[in-house]
Amino acid sequence: MIDIRGLSYFVSQIENLSHWQRYAEDVLGMQVLPAPGGGLYVKMDERPFRMLIVEGSEPRYLASGWELPSEPAFLAAIEHLNAAGIDWLAGNADEVNQRGVQALIKVNDPSGNCHELSWGHRSDCLPFVSPQGVPRFITGDMGLGHTVLPAPNFDATLAFAKDVLGFELSDIFNFRPDPAAPAIRIHFLHCQNARHHSLALAEYPVPSGCVHVMVEVDSMTEVGRAHDRLQAHAVNLSSTLGQHLNDRMTSFYMKTPSGFDLEYGFGGLQVDWAEHSAFEFTRVSIWGHDFSVGQQ
Repeated sequence: MIDIRGLSYFVSQIENLSHWQRYAEDVLGMQVLPAPGGGLYVKMDERPFRMLIVEGSEPRYLASGWELPSEPAFLAAIEHLNAAGIDWLAGNADEVNQRGVQALIKVNDPSGNCHELSWGHRSDCLPFVSPQGVPRFITGDMGLGHTVLPAPNFDATLAFAKDVLGFELSDIFNFRPDPAAPAIRIHFLHCQNARHHSLALAEYPVPSGCVHVMVEVDSMTEVGRAHDRLQAHAVNLSSTLGQHLNDRMTSFYMKTPSGFDLEYGFGGLQVDWAEHSAFEFTRVSIWGHDFSVGQQ
């Protein structure tokens, strides 16, 4: 299996980079810096970036960056892909430099989601200083947070995530917006860290290329302050405040400039996988999380 340690970064695009800069600084409370070769780095911890925003005519999510622990693990990943007969593409020199890694490959899953595998992130040892006074985001060994990707070709994409990328099942939600219709499957998956899920797959297409990404702060106060900033800057709310049943995250959702949602939360479950039993949960949240507000 491929030894993925966490969601290192994601890449999204937008026509006007200033929209993302204002959103990241004024609402998320993150730093924004120019990226090598063009685009923006969005910084949320000691790493140079966790979000890479590039110029493009269509606002959308482009790729998920997954971190491997070492060069041997990276080379083993390539051997694993070759043995499985799966095509991959090496990142060029500009992409490797822009991602700030030692080496990079790209592979698409059966639903067309791009996954970038890399090792050896580059560090400038500069601290994170939030323009909004956010003390810290919960990252470190658990990566930047999680991403939820569209998987209309669900069975093949789930098999790819588990058998090729090496993710394991955390739990299952069978979404039933219409009791008379078949359930829409959403599977939550973890890798080699304690975060409840780093990846989830949803059985429906999404034009923006991503359902949502999640970032986590260290107190409910910071969630509330971000909610105030959302209102002050007239950002579209996608879901009201609530607490999820499966990962216990207390959060709200808002629209990003690239068209997908961002979950801003606190208190996510950290799991001892030796003690965990995967299960199916039958409601999204213990309380709150009214997603109808995003459809108004």
